[in-house]
Amino acid sequence: MLNSLGLPGRPEDTRVVVAMSGGVDSSVVAGLMKREGYDVVGVTLQLYDHGEAVQRKGACCAGQDIHDARRVAEKLDIPHYVLDYESRFKEQVIERFADSYINGETPIPCVTCNQTVKFKDLLETAKDLGADVLVTGHYVRTNMQGNQIAMFRPVDLDRDQSYFLFATTQEQLDFLRFPLGGMTKPEVRALAHEFGLEIADKHDSQDICFVPQGRYTDIIAKLRPHAAEPGDIVHVDGRILGTHKGIIHYTIGQRRGLGIASGDPLYVVHLDADGKRVIVGPKEALATHSLLLRQVNWIGPGTLEDLPAEGKTVYAKVRSTRPPIEAILRHNEGETTVELLAGESGVAPGQACVFFDQDGQEAQVLGGGWIQRAEKDQQAEAALKALLGKSWEAAGLDKSA
Repeated sequence: MLNSLGLPGRPEDTRVVVAMSGGVDSSVVAGLMKREGYDVVGVTLQLYDHGEAVQRKGACCAGQDIHDARRVAEKLDIPHYVLDYESRFKEQVIERFADSYINGETPIPCVTCNQTVKFKDLLETAKDLGADVLVTGHYVRTNMQGNQIAMFRPVDLDRDQSYFLFATTQEQLDFLRFPLGGMTKPEVRALAHEFGLEIADKHDSQDICFVPQGRYTDIIAKLRPHAAEPGDIVHVDGRILGTHKGIIHYTIGQRRGLGIASGDPLYVVHLDADGKRVIVGPKEALATHSLLLRQVNWIGPGTLEDLPAEGKTVYAKVRSTRPPIEAILRHNEGETTVELLAGESGVAPGQACVFFDQDGQEAQVLGGGWIQRAEKDQQAEAALKALLGKSWEAAGLDKSA
Protein backbone atom coordinates (compact mmCIF):
# COMPACT_ATOMS: atom_id res chain seq x y z
CA MET A 1 0.00 0.00 0.00
CA LEU A 2 1.30 3.46 -0.91
CA ASN A 3 1.24 6.45 1.42
CA SER A 4 0.38 10.00 0.27
CA LEU A 5 3.92 10.48 -1.09
CA GLY A 6 3.56 7.45 -3.34
CA LEU A 7 5.93 5.33 -1.28
CA PRO A 8 5.39 1.89 0.25
CA GLY A 9 5.04 1.72 3.99
CA ARG A 10 3.31 3.66 6.73
CA PRO A 11 3.97 7.41 7.12
CA GLU A 12 5.56 6.89 10.53
CA ASP A 13 8.06 4.51 8.90
CA THR A 14 8.89 7.03 6.14
CA ARG A 15 11.56 9.64 6.84
CA VAL A 16 10.95 12.95 5.09
CA VAL A 17 13.53 15.73 4.94
CA VAL A 18 11.89 19.11 4.35
CA ALA A 19 13.95 21.96 2.86
CA MET A 20 12.86 24.84 5.12
CA SER A 21 13.68 28.36 3.94
CA GLY A 22 11.81 30.10 6.73
CA GLY A 23 9.02 31.18 4.39
CA VAL A 24 5.34 30.32 4.41
CA ASP A 25 5.47 27.67 1.68
CA SER A 26 8.18 25.39 3.06
CA SER A 27 6.85 25.84 6.60
CA VAL A 28 3.40 24.66 5.53
CA VAL A 29 4.97 21.67 3.78
CA ALA A 30 6.66 20.72 7.05
CA GLY A 31 3.33 21.13 8.84
CA LEU A 32 1.53 18.93 6.32
CA MET A 33 4.12 16.17 6.62
CA LYS A 34 3.98 16.30 10.40
CA ARG A 35 0.16 16.21 10.42
CA GLU A 36 0.15 13.16 8.15
CA GLY A 37 2.37 11.33 10.59
CA TYR A 38 5.67 11.18 8.70
CA ASP A 39 9.06 11.06 10.41
CA VAL A 40 9.94 14.68 9.54
CA VAL A 41 13.36 16.36 9.67
CA GLY A 42 13.71 20.04 8.78
CA VAL A 43 16.85 21.35 7.10
CA THR A 44 17.73 24.99 6.45
CA LEU A 45 20.70 26.11 4.39
CA GLN A 46 22.93 29.01 5.36
CA LEU A 47 24.05 30.16 1.95
CA TYR A 48 25.95 33.37 2.64
CA ASP A 49 27.25 35.55 5.44
CA HIS A 50 24.84 35.28 8.33
CA GLY A 51 25.57 38.73 9.76
CA GLU A 52 24.95 40.55 6.49
CA ALA A 53 21.86 38.49 5.78
CA VAL A 54 20.12 39.57 8.99
CA GLN A 55 20.06 43.15 7.76
CA ARG A 56 18.24 42.40 4.53
CA LYS A 57 14.53 42.11 3.86
CA GLY A 58 12.81 40.35 0.98
CA ALA A 59 15.52 37.74 0.47
CA CYS A 60 15.33 34.01 1.11
CA CYS A 61 17.73 31.99 3.25
CA ALA A 62 18.77 35.10 5.22
CA GLY A 63 19.51 35.28 8.96
CA GLN A 64 15.94 36.16 9.95
CA ASP A 65 14.70 33.35 7.74
CA ILE A 66 16.94 30.84 9.51
CA HIS A 67 15.50 32.07 12.81
CA ASP A 68 11.94 31.74 11.43
CA ALA A 69 12.59 28.20 10.20
CA ARG A 70 13.91 27.22 13.61
CA ARG A 71 10.81 28.66 15.31
CA VAL A 72 8.51 26.76 12.92
CA ALA A 73 10.38 23.51 13.64
CA GLU A 74 9.95 24.12 17.38
CA LYS A 75 6.23 24.78 16.91
CA LEU A 76 5.80 21.58 14.89
CA ASP A 77 8.06 19.62 17.28
CA ILE A 78 10.38 18.31 14.58
CA PRO A 79 14.20 18.12 14.60
CA HIS A 80 15.84 20.94 12.66
CA TYR A 81 19.34 21.38 11.30
CA VAL A 82 21.07 24.43 9.82
CA LEU A 83 23.72 23.43 7.30
CA ASP A 84 26.58 25.74 6.35
CA TYR A 85 26.61 25.64 2.54
CA GLU A 86 28.19 29.07 2.21
CA SER A 87 31.39 28.02 0.41
CA ARG A 88 29.70 25.70 -2.07
CA PHE A 89 26.96 28.28 -2.74
CA LYS A 90 29.59 30.95 -3.47
CA GLU A 91 31.50 28.64 -5.80
CA GLN A 92 28.59 27.04 -7.63
CA VAL A 93 26.09 29.92 -7.76
CA ILE A 94 27.50 33.36 -6.99
CA GLU A 95 30.78 32.98 -8.88
CA ARG A 96 29.01 31.53 -11.92
CA PHE A 97 26.47 34.33 -11.79
CA ALA A 98 29.20 36.97 -11.84
CA ASP A 99 31.14 35.31 -14.67
CA SER A 100 28.00 34.92 -16.77
CA TYR A 101 27.00 38.55 -16.26
CA ILE A 102 30.38 40.00 -17.26
CA ASN A 103 30.26 37.86 -20.41
CA GLY A 104 27.18 39.76 -21.52
CA GLU A 105 24.69 37.08 -20.48
CA THR A 106 21.55 37.30 -18.35
CA PRO A 107 21.98 34.48 -15.81
CA ILE A 108 19.30 32.92 -13.61
CA PRO A 109 21.02 31.94 -10.35
CA CYS A 110 17.87 30.39 -8.85
CA VAL A 111 17.99 27.65 -11.50
CA THR A 112 21.69 27.06 -10.83
CA CYS A 113 21.01 26.88 -7.10
CA ASN A 114 18.29 24.27 -7.59
CA GLN A 115 20.50 22.40 -10.05
CA THR A 116 23.54 22.23 -7.76
CA VAL A 117 23.20 23.21 -4.12
CA LYS A 118 19.61 22.15 -3.44
CA PHE A 119 18.87 19.18 -5.67
CA LYS A 120 22.39 17.78 -5.69
CA ASP A 121 24.22 18.62 -2.48
CA LEU A 122 21.17 18.88 -0.20
CA LEU A 123 19.61 15.82 -1.79
CA GLU A 124 22.71 13.78 -0.96
CA THR A 125 22.67 15.15 2.59
CA ALA A 126 19.01 14.10 2.90
CA LYS A 127 19.99 10.57 1.91
CA ASP A 128 22.78 10.64 4.50
CA LEU A 129 20.11 11.51 7.08
CA GLY A 130 18.24 8.36 6.10
CA ALA A 131 15.50 10.14 4.19
CA ASP A 132 13.16 8.35 1.80
CA VAL A 133 12.31 11.64 0.08
CA LEU A 134 13.28 15.33 0.02
CA VAL A 135 10.23 17.60 0.12
CA THR A 136 10.17 21.29 -0.88
CA GLY A 137 7.67 24.14 -1.09
CA HIS A 138 7.96 24.69 -4.85
CA TYR A 139 4.75 25.13 -6.82
CA VAL A 140 4.90 22.28 -9.33
CA ARG A 141 3.18 18.91 -9.52
CA THR A 142 4.59 15.45 -10.12
CA ASN A 143 2.66 12.36 -11.17
CA MET A 144 3.44 8.96 -12.56
CA GLN A 145 3.49 9.04 -16.35
CA GLY A 146 3.94 5.54 -17.66
CA ASN A 147 6.78 4.02 -15.64
CA GLN A 148 8.40 7.27 -14.49
CA ILE A 149 7.61 10.38 -12.47
CA ALA A 150 6.84 13.41 -14.62
CA MET A 151 6.71 17.12 -13.72
CA PHE A 152 3.68 19.31 -14.46
CA ARG A 153 2.76 22.94 -13.98
CA PRO A 154 0.85 23.63 -10.73
CA VAL A 155 -2.83 24.31 -10.20
CA ASP A 156 -1.99 27.95 -9.34
CA LEU A 157 -0.33 29.18 -12.53
CA ASP A 158 0.39 32.54 -10.89
CA ARG A 159 2.80 30.67 -8.59
CA ASP A 160 4.26 28.36 -11.28
CA GLN A 161 7.94 27.60 -10.54
CA SER A 162 8.50 24.97 -13.22
CA TYR A 163 10.69 27.41 -15.18
CA PHE A 164 13.22 27.33 -12.35
CA LEU A 165 13.19 23.53 -12.09
CA PHE A 166 13.80 22.53 -15.71
CA ALA A 167 17.29 21.22 -14.86
CA THR A 168 15.93 18.65 -12.40
CA THR A 169 17.02 15.20 -13.53
CA GLN A 170 14.87 12.09 -13.62
CA GLU A 171 16.88 10.56 -10.78
CA GLN A 172 16.27 13.68 -8.66
CA LEU A 173 12.56 13.72 -9.52
CA ASP A 174 12.26 10.19 -8.20
CA PHE A 175 13.48 11.40 -4.79
CA LEU A 176 11.64 14.75 -4.67
CA ARG A 177 8.07 15.62 -3.70
CA PHE A 178 6.19 18.93 -4.08
CA PRO A 179 3.03 18.87 -1.92
CA LEU A 180 1.93 22.43 -2.79
CA GLY A 181 1.47 21.83 -6.52
CA GLY A 182 -2.24 21.22 -6.09
CA MET A 183 -2.87 24.29 -3.91
CA THR A 184 -3.27 28.03 -4.31
CA LYS A 185 -1.31 30.55 -2.26
CA PRO A 186 -4.38 31.62 -0.22
CA GLU A 187 -4.98 27.97 0.67
CA VAL A 188 -1.36 27.64 1.79
CA ARG A 189 -1.58 30.75 3.98
CA ALA A 190 -4.82 29.42 5.48
CA LEU A 191 -2.99 26.22 6.45
CA ALA A 192 -0.18 28.26 8.02
CA HIS A 193 -2.80 29.94 10.24
CA GLU A 194 -4.38 26.57 10.99
CA PHE A 195 -1.01 25.22 12.11
CA GLY A 196 -0.55 28.30 14.32
CA LEU A 197 2.64 29.44 12.58
CA GLU A 198 3.86 32.97 13.32
CA ILE A 199 5.07 33.36 9.74
CA ALA A 200 1.57 32.81 8.27
CA ASP A 201 1.43 36.38 6.89
CA LYS A 202 5.13 36.73 6.06
CA HIS A 203 5.81 38.37 2.70
CA ASP A 204 7.21 36.27 -0.13
CA SER A 205 10.86 36.79 -1.05
CA GLN A 206 11.29 39.09 -4.06
CA ASP A 207 15.01 39.56 -4.68
CA ILE A 208 17.68 37.03 -5.55
CA CYS A 209 18.79 35.99 -2.07
CA PHE A 210 22.39 37.21 -2.30
CA VAL A 211 21.66 40.46 -4.19
CA PRO A 212 20.72 43.35 -1.86
CA GLN A 213 17.75 45.37 -3.12
CA GLY A 214 18.04 43.69 -6.52
CA ARG A 215 21.21 45.60 -7.50
CA TYR A 216 23.17 42.96 -9.40
CA THR A 217 25.95 45.40 -10.23
CA ASP A 218 26.94 45.78 -6.57
CA ILE A 219 27.76 42.11 -6.11
CA ILE A 220 29.46 41.82 -9.51
CA ALA A 221 31.62 44.90 -8.99
CA LYS A 222 32.69 43.47 -5.64
CA LEU A 223 33.59 40.05 -7.03
CA ARG A 224 34.93 41.19 -10.41
CA PRO A 225 36.23 44.79 -10.07
CA HIS A 226 37.46 44.84 -13.69
CA ALA A 227 33.92 44.19 -14.94
CA ALA A 228 32.93 47.84 -14.62
CA GLU A 229 35.34 49.07 -17.30
CA PRO A 230 33.88 51.81 -19.54
CA GLY A 231 33.26 51.49 -23.27
CA ASP A 232 31.21 52.78 -26.18
CA ILE A 233 27.47 52.69 -26.75
CA VAL A 234 27.16 51.86 -30.45
CA HIS A 235 24.17 51.83 -32.79
CA VAL A 236 23.76 48.69 -34.91
CA ASP A 237 24.52 50.86 -37.94
CA GLY A 238 28.00 51.59 -36.52
CA ARG A 239 27.51 55.07 -35.05
CA ILE A 240 29.03 55.74 -31.62
CA LEU A 241 26.29 57.38 -29.58
CA GLY A 242 28.00 57.74 -26.22
CA THR A 243 29.92 55.95 -23.49
CA HIS A 244 28.99 53.67 -20.61
CA LYS A 245 30.54 52.74 -17.24
CA GLY A 246 30.47 48.97 -17.76
CA ILE A 247 28.30 46.48 -19.65
CA ILE A 248 27.22 44.97 -16.32
CA HIS A 249 24.85 47.93 -16.00
CA TYR A 250 22.85 46.83 -19.07
CA THR A 251 20.62 43.94 -20.12
CA ILE A 252 19.22 42.84 -23.47
CA GLY A 253 15.94 44.62 -24.17
CA GLN A 254 16.66 47.55 -21.85
CA ARG A 255 15.30 50.90 -23.01
CA ARG A 256 15.46 53.26 -20.05
CA GLY A 257 18.63 54.59 -18.48
CA LEU A 258 20.85 54.22 -21.54
CA GLY A 259 22.34 57.67 -21.03
CA ILE A 260 22.18 58.71 -24.67
CA ALA A 261 20.06 61.19 -26.61
CA SER A 262 18.14 59.90 -29.59
CA GLY A 263 15.12 60.99 -31.56
CA ASP A 264 13.83 57.42 -31.76
CA PRO A 265 13.43 54.84 -28.98
CA LEU A 266 16.51 52.62 -28.74
CA TYR A 267 16.97 49.30 -26.96
CA VAL A 268 19.98 47.23 -25.96
CA VAL A 269 20.20 44.49 -28.61
CA HIS A 270 23.63 43.01 -27.84
CA LEU A 271 26.38 43.18 -25.22
CA ASP A 272 29.86 42.85 -26.72
CA ALA A 273 31.86 41.71 -23.70
CA ASP A 274 35.20 41.45 -25.58
CA GLY A 275 34.84 44.89 -27.14
CA LYS A 276 33.27 46.43 -24.00
CA ARG A 277 30.49 47.76 -26.21
CA VAL A 278 26.77 48.15 -25.59
CA ILE A 279 25.02 47.82 -28.94
CA VAL A 280 21.64 49.47 -29.32
CA GLY A 281 19.02 49.58 -32.05
CA PRO A 282 15.31 49.91 -32.80
CA LYS A 283 12.76 47.59 -31.22
CA GLU A 284 12.49 45.44 -34.33
CA ALA A 285 16.17 44.53 -33.91
CA LEU A 286 15.20 42.65 -30.72
CA ALA A 287 12.85 40.19 -32.42
CA THR A 288 14.07 36.62 -31.91
CA HIS A 289 12.78 33.57 -33.76
CA SER A 290 15.45 30.92 -33.29
CA LEU A 291 17.42 29.74 -30.27
CA LEU A 292 20.46 27.51 -29.90
CA LEU A 293 20.54 25.78 -26.51
CA ARG A 294 23.32 24.28 -24.43
CA GLN A 295 23.26 21.85 -21.49
CA VAL A 296 19.78 20.64 -22.38
CA ASN A 297 17.99 18.53 -19.76
CA TRP A 298 15.22 16.23 -21.02
CA ILE A 299 12.66 14.76 -18.59
CA GLY A 300 9.87 14.07 -21.06
CA PRO A 301 8.94 10.69 -22.58
CA GLY A 302 11.79 8.92 -24.34
CA THR A 303 14.94 10.89 -25.13
CA LEU A 304 15.95 13.93 -27.15
CA GLU A 305 17.29 11.59 -29.82
CA ASP A 306 13.77 10.22 -30.25
CA LEU A 307 12.46 13.54 -31.59
CA PRO A 308 11.38 13.39 -35.24
CA ALA A 309 13.77 14.93 -37.77
CA GLU A 310 11.23 17.63 -38.63
CA GLY A 311 10.99 18.57 -34.95
CA LYS A 312 8.33 18.41 -32.26
CA THR A 313 5.68 21.05 -31.54
CA VAL A 314 6.10 22.31 -27.97
CA TYR A 315 5.30 25.40 -25.92
CA ALA A 316 8.47 27.27 -24.99
CA LYS A 317 8.96 29.71 -22.11
CA VAL A 318 11.96 32.04 -22.34
CA ARG A 319 11.30 34.14 -19.24
CA SER A 320 9.72 33.27 -15.92
CA THR A 321 7.22 36.13 -16.27
CA ARG A 322 6.10 35.31 -19.82
CA PRO A 323 3.62 32.64 -20.89
CA PRO A 324 4.78 29.69 -22.99
CA ILE A 325 4.44 30.19 -26.75
CA GLU A 326 4.18 27.68 -29.56
CA ALA A 327 7.54 26.53 -30.90
CA ILE A 328 9.29 23.75 -32.81
CA LEU A 329 11.93 21.82 -30.87
CA ARG A 330 14.63 20.10 -32.92
CA HIS A 331 17.61 17.95 -31.98
CA ASN A 332 19.93 16.99 -34.80
CA GLU A 333 23.56 15.86 -34.67
CA GLY A 334 23.87 16.79 -31.01
CA GLU A 335 22.53 20.34 -31.48
CA THR A 336 19.26 21.45 -29.91
CA THR A 337 17.38 24.40 -31.40
CA VAL A 338 14.02 26.02 -30.74
CA GLU A 339 12.06 27.90 -33.39
CA LEU A 340 9.70 30.43 -31.78
CA LEU A 341 6.81 30.58 -34.25
CA ALA A 342 5.50 33.99 -33.20
CA GLY A 343 8.88 35.35 -32.11
CA GLU A 344 9.91 36.94 -28.82
CA SER A 345 11.78 40.12 -27.94
CA GLY A 346 14.44 40.78 -25.33
CA VAL A 347 15.76 37.20 -25.37
CA ALA A 348 19.35 37.00 -24.13
CA PRO A 349 22.08 34.37 -23.86
CA GLY A 350 22.26 32.96 -20.34
CA GLN A 351 18.49 32.84 -19.92
CA ALA A 352 16.66 29.52 -19.88
CA CYS A 353 14.28 28.12 -22.47
CA VAL A 354 11.87 25.62 -20.93
CA PHE A 355 9.52 23.50 -23.01
CA PHE A 356 6.12 22.00 -22.25
CA ASP A 357 3.93 19.57 -24.16
CA GLN A 358 0.98 22.00 -24.12
CA ASP A 359 -0.16 25.33 -22.70
CA GLY A 360 -2.20 25.71 -19.53
CA GLN A 361 -2.56 23.98 -16.20
CA GLU A 362 -2.13 20.39 -17.41
CA ALA A 363 1.16 21.08 -19.20
CA GLN A 364 3.95 18.58 -18.64
CA VAL A 365 7.50 19.90 -18.33
CA LEU A 366 9.55 18.20 -21.04
CA GLY A 367 12.84 19.84 -20.11
CA GLY A 368 14.84 22.87 -21.07
CA GLY A 369 18.27 24.33 -21.67
CA TRP A 370 20.38 27.44 -21.39
CA ILE A 371 20.22 29.87 -24.30
CA GLN A 372 23.60 30.01 -26.00
CA ARG A 373 22.50 32.05 -28.97
CA ALA A 374 19.36 34.07 -29.76
CA GLU A 375 19.08 34.58 -33.52
CA LYS A 376 17.46 37.84 -34.60
CA ASP A 377 15.91 38.65 -37.97
CA GLN A 378 18.12 38.56 -41.07
CA GLN A 379 18.72 42.31 -41.26
CA ALA A 380 19.64 42.65 -37.58
CA GLU A 381 21.90 39.58 -37.77
CA ALA A 382 23.76 41.01 -40.76
CA ALA A 383 24.24 44.37 -39.03
CA LEU A 384 25.57 42.74 -35.86
CA LYS A 385 27.93 40.49 -37.79
CA ALA A 386 29.37 43.45 -39.68
CA LEU A 387 29.78 45.40 -36.45
CA LEU A 388 31.30 42.64 -34.33
CA GLY A 389 33.68 41.22 -36.95
CA LYS A 390 35.92 38.49 -35.57
CA SER A 391 34.34 38.60 -32.13
CA TRP A 392 31.15 37.35 -33.81
CA GLU A 393 32.82 34.01 -34.51
CA ALA A 394 34.72 34.00 -31.19
CA ALA A 395 31.42 34.29 -29.33
CA GLY A 396 29.96 31.39 -31.28
CA LEU A 397 27.41 33.62 -32.99
CA ASP A 398 28.31 32.63 -36.52
CA LYS A 399 26.36 29.50 -37.44
CA SER A 400 28.75 28.83 -40.30
CA ALA A 401 31.78 28.83 -38.00
